[in-house]
Amino acid sequence: MHIVDVIIIVLYILLTLGVGVWVSKKASKGLDSYFLGGKTIKWYYLGLSNGSGMFDVSGTAWMVGILFLYGVKSFMFMWMWPIWNQVFVMMFLAVWIRRSKVMTGSEWILTRFGDDKAGRASHLIVAIFAVVASIGFIAYFFEGAGKFMTVILPWDMSLSIAETTLLTSEQTYALLIIFFTTIYTIKGGMFSVVTTEVLQYLIMVVAGILVAGYTFYAFTDTEVNQLIPDEWKNVFFGNELTGFWSGDYEEFNRLIDTQGYKMFGAFIGMTLFKGFFSSVAGPTPGYDMQRILSTRNVKDAAYMSGFTNLVLFIPRYLLIGGIVLIGLVFIAPQMVGTGAVTGNDLEVVLPKVINNHVPVGIKGLLLAGLLAAFMSTFSAFVNAGPAYIVNDIYKKYFKPVASDRHYVKASHIASFGVVILGVIMGFFADSINSITLWITSALYGGYVAANFLKWVWWRFNGWGYFWGMLAGLIIATLQFFLDQNKANLEAGTLLHDLSEIPAIYLFPIILGFSLIGSLLGTFLTKPTDMATLKSFYTNVHPWGWWKPVRDHYSEEKIEKNNEFWLDMFNCIIGIIWQSSMILLPIFLVVRDYSKTWMAVAVFVLTSLILKFTWLDKVKNLETSEEEI
Repeated sequence: MHIVDVIIIVLYILLTLGVGVWVSKKASKGLDSYFLGGKTIKWYYLGLSNGSGMFDVSGTAWMVGILFLYGVKSFMFMWMWPIWNQVFVMMFLAVWIRRSKVMTGSEWILTRFGDDKAGRASHLIVAIFAVVASIGFIAYFFEGAGKFMTVILPWDMSLSIAETTLLTSEQTYALLIIFFTTIYTIKGGMFSVVTTEVLQYLIMVVAGILVAGYTFYAFTDTEVNQLIPDEWKNVFFGNELTGFWSGDYEEFNRLIDTQGYKMFGAFIGMTLFKGFFSSVAGPTPGYDMQRILSTRNVKDAAYMSGFTNLVLFIPRYLLIGGIVLIGLVFIAPQMVGTGAVTGNDLEVVLPKVINNHVPVGIKGLLLAGLLAAFMSTFSAFVNAGPAYIVNDIYKKYFKPVASDRHYVKASHIASFGVVILGVIMGFFADSINSITLWITSALYGGYVAANFLKWVWWRFNGWGYFWGMLAGLIIATLQFFLDQNKANLEAGTLLHDLSEIPAIYLFPIILGFSLIGSLLGTFLTKPTDMATLKSFYTNVHPWGWWKPVRDHYSEEKIEKNNEFWLDMFNCIIGIIWQSSMILLPIFLVVRDYSKTWMAVAVFVLTSLILKFTWLDKVKNLETSEEEI
């Protein structure tokens, strides 16, 4: 590594730590200040912070690998998360969530189910889910950061005693980055997270523009068009994904056949099915939820969520597209030249490109940008997970009366605990892909049923929520252990067969168990108190089956929310709008200018539609005097 690149990275780390510690004094005023920034941070800063938090290095490495192999169709793989839950949040969920005026997602649950035994059971299970999800994501970052840094940095950081390896190089690098990030996150809370993430976002944008710009300098249009097959640039697909690589690159076709996405029509159908229910269920209790609750009022919550979509995708995919093009020119011939290509080879395309094929200076900025991506997402989860431990478990059930200083110190301890557990889980994960699929398909599969029903069905109660979430969590955890231990299972047994099923196809099974738990818990126990339901419905005002609540208070003429079809229309337009921002930079980098202009036209058209159907509606939202 050139000394210029080293200086850029060191300056970035010092600047981030300095800024994070500098703003930390604001976080010491209490839990609301520590976890939500006192609800004083402007929406566009929160939007930049939210976008930065989604720009993670593990996800970027995974997206580089799938775009490299599958071409532009791979943007649909992101629907597994599902990536367009941000669209649903933007259109209506951010407003519903922000109306609660609470600190965490599990505290919000009490406004839906009340503060009796059933409400507290639902409150506790969502807090546990939030902590488990945070630990899972920290393991995901641990795995990705280690692989990334080992390929980039030249030093062997493994630790051994008497020929016994205690820590591999990957693990040591990951621990060092996590240590530095944890310092400023724990010290400064939400203020440090948002401030540093805005800085990190700007660095990532510069890095993306420079890498994409470098590809225009290094490769001519003719070279790029000769290298990339036409089918690579084709968005449309059939029921089965057929290999389109030829000549020396035919080995890539074999990898496509073995990765589990061969039945592409069925795969996309499953992601659409999962995506709708996951998106309507709302954001999981994590950093995205915390950003919404940190906004100053409901208008700001909607603006922030829309702004997140607007600022995230174009710079991110400029970077990803640039890296993939460089990888196809330089790394692809090396991969096919060594024999069989594996999924693990795809995960290191990103660091190999940076290590060997990016100029001095740009390399330092790019490394700083990707380090920023890791640190921003990691810090967001380190801030979000402990909020549930301290506010929803420790404060509510163990120490309800204490000073603000005491709770902030408890938050520091909880943050360290979450990080340690996440790192331990990361030690036992065999790849980025395995954790990605577990989080997106299994863990989130257990979240969907209960959180979909809580919005739309008045009869759904706290015990239904508790048993639905618990059933989903248990099945998701079993799936993870099966996947991690499938090499030790006897072939032909039921457990071995289940472990071989791709996680995305297990989603209906996990959803089914969770739905059964939700319905049994609901019908075997009494309904939620009508006064609680009235308070929730009049405050949040969701659409769905709420007629008994309105009828019960008929003399007060509680209005029905009739905007379901408008919200769904906006979501469809929003998904197309979001997709255009992903495809536009990819087509630009690979020099398919006709499709680039088509993406621009779609972006402009959908933006105009959303101006009239969404933005004008947000501007007319009522804001209470308290929020003003």
